[in-house]
Amino acid sequence: MIKTFCCMSRDDFDKPFPYFRKPVENGYFSKDRAGTFLHDKSLLRFYYVPNNYENVCFDLKRGYRNLIKKDETKKEYLDDLLRWVMLNYKKFQLEVENDVGKTQFTSLHTDFICWRGLLTKLLCTPFENRDDWCIAVCLFNGTYYLCEFDTEKKEREKRSMSDRQDEMCYWGWKFEQYVTADKPDGKPNTSQPVNNNEAFCTVVRTRLTSHSLVFGGEVDAVDPRSAGVRQYVEMKTTREIDTHRQMENFKRFKLIKWWAQSFLVGITKIVCGYRDDDGVVHRIEEMDVPKLPDMAKNLRDPWNPAICFNFLDQFLQFIKNIVKVDDPQLFAFQDCLFVSLVST
Repeated sequence: MIKTFCCMSRDDFDKPFPYFRKPVENGYFSKDRAGTFLHDKSLLRFYYVPNNYENVCFDLKRGYRNLIKKDETKKEYLDDLLRWVMLNYKKFQLEVENDVGKTQFTSLHTDFICWRGLLTKLLCTPFENRDDWCIAVCLFNGTYYLCEFDTEKKEREKRSMSDRQDEMCYWGWKFEQYVTADKPDGKPNTSQPVNNNEAFCTVVRTRLTSHSLVFGGEVDAVDPRSAGVRQYVEMKTTREIDTHRQMENFKRFKLIKWWAQSFLVGITKIVCGYRDDDGVVHRIEEMDVPKLPDMAKNLRDPWNPAICFNFLDQFLQFIKNIVKVDDPQLFAFQDCLFVSLVST
């Protein structure tokens, strides 16, 4: 069954920023060189702070032909996230006594479980008219499981990717290799092949108004300078900005995605490498995530974090209103409800 969600005017979401509890890490997991789930932090990387931000020379093309690339035809769905949930079931539970006085566990006491990328896309929807999306929803034991599926448009884009576009995707992974190490006092090793099967994922818990959420997201590195609570860092690359038009597009289209992706898991720092058209990074900038919305304020009709989160709040309520059947027999994405976007 397919249900369309009609994206209303932004004015409908132009309200004060809703309550959003600070995300708290509930756990983590890794994926090894073969993409196998590991219930540990063995693939956690550490940010290597460059000595000179304004004068670097990182050739992002280096090693492209040796890329160990994951099989994009294999659908990942929520498999790894559900593996983590099964291994950490007690973190969700409230203990109660049954009729014979024995302690038992009930539901997960969580409204929504999904990947961070899906929530990022939803947050950006009010200001993004180029991307459509399709989301599968299953209700099981009181929890809504959300999983994004490729639309026909997205599948066409993947099939038509040029060699140049494919290489430019590699540049982002290579940049991470230049600015991360495998231990706090280590140094980057850029001679080994990039393997995009490998990943470290955080699992966070938070609340948006009345909706409790648990979601997982891949993070690039941890800042070894942070004390106490682990502070993650996001790595990004972008073309060196030469014109006013390029700056405007950067602020309008990239910054909102960077902000949403990082803000959702409590990341406060983005390390941005500015590259040329040949894929060489010449300078690096550390960007404060809380300040990104202010950078876009001088745009005509700028994006607004409050509108983003109010839209997400109403979308999650929409899911609760239309998905009512809680049946274990339907807990398979081929049998669940699909929600697609229609812009007005």
